[in-house]
Amino acid sequence: MVAMQNSNPLPVTPEDVEAARTRLAGVAECTPLQRNARLSEQYSAEVYLKREDLQLVRSYKLRGAYNLMSSLTDAERARGIVCASAGNHAQGVAFTCRRLGVVGHIYMPQNTPKQKIQRVRIQGGESIQITLTGDTFDATCQQALEYARQTGCVFVPPFDHPLVVAGQGTVGLEILEQLGKQPDYIVCPVGGGGLISGLATLWKARFPQAKLVGVEPQNAACMLAALQAGRPVTLDKIDTFVDGAAVKTAGTLNYEICSRVQPQILPVAEGRVCTEMIALYQNDGIIAEPAGALSVAALPLLAEQITGKTVVCVVSGGNNDISRYPEILERSLMDQGLKHYFLIEFSQRAGSLRRYLDDALSPNDDITLFEYIKKSNREFGPALVGIELSSRDDLQPLLQRMDGIGLQYEIIPHDSALFRFVL
Repeated sequence: MVAMQNSNPLPVTPEDVEAARTRLAGVAECTPLQRNARLSEQYSAEVYLKREDLQLVRSYKLRGAYNLMSSLTDAERARGIVCASAGNHAQGVAFTCRRLGVVGHIYMPQNTPKQKIQRVRIQGGESIQITLTGDTFDATCQQALEYARQTGCVFVPPFDHPLVVAGQGTVGLEILEQLGKQPDYIVCPVGGGGLISGLATLWKARFPQAKLVGVEPQNAACMLAALQAGRPVTLDKIDTFVDGAAVKTAGTLNYEICSRVQPQILPVAEGRVCTEMIALYQNDGIIAEPAGALSVAALPLLAEQITGKTVVCVVSGGNNDISRYPEILERSLMDQGLKHYFLIEFSQRAGSLRRYLDDALSPNDDITLFEYIKKSNREFGPALVGIELSSRDDLQPLLQRMDGIGLQYEIIPHDSALFRFVL
């Protein structure tokens, strides 16, 4: 439930967002707002997708980057700029550098998908230099800030700045104009908090009846942690799979705005995000990156609330590397309870594997991985086995059959080192 905590003006105003829209005119696209028949039927609601994946740089990040950089003085532009980004903010900055003739130094984590790195190069051309450093956005950001201190370059933050927040807020202006009324729910992804704080800036003045919902990756929920702690806190460890929203510490300004507007924040499992990425692609022809699918992935958690309501989900980005799809499919299968990994102790006598195949597996169970090293001086040898089921309800019968033939086994938990080896 959205509830304003006090009557003091927010640090970013609707007028700031309107000014950002003026600066962005002729630069950022007014992206489509599309009713999605599949999701509307599935949730008995009117579900619309705000297609920021169709933005010029395939994400809304262009809005904030351009709004800030176009507001710099000539002297500030001459010093050059530096930014840190997991990919989408970098593209917005690179595009703006090229358009404004500004030299840009772009720091990106070493594990950034190659597709995003290439897209940054295409957007920026000769105007930018890319440095790959750090294992997470937060580590990369510290190095970018140090470079700014040493060189005098202007640092362009991805979310923690009033002009960035105002730029991202223009998404909300477009939603209201395109829908022609206030939605009941606006659902958006949350990384450091730029987009949700931009939308929150407009809430009281433009859509006070709407419920604002932010969606974070379950293993990188920094805004939820900040709201629970009463201040921004740094998470000890995060899963960087949802790279566009994998942030350890929410922005200070973004937290301040969210703490006063109090949007609902929902953490969503990374596997669930993958399941929705596949559904968007196969059913709707939408190529969403993990962060881009966050808002839609949260709809099952809102199902009882949104029946009969008008819901807008921001599909925030479409920069996905095709080489990631095997992992996306794997995570989705595990999220649906269809993929499981085991360590099984097999007798080294002849026929033990045949017995497993005949007596433990059903005709619909599929072995997707089998790693076994025979030890001739041991009675039993371990095998790493991956099984894909046709239904999540098939797991317990499989375990019962394995127990019935006396197998010694353990299910590999998702947080074990061995599990990370197979995924």
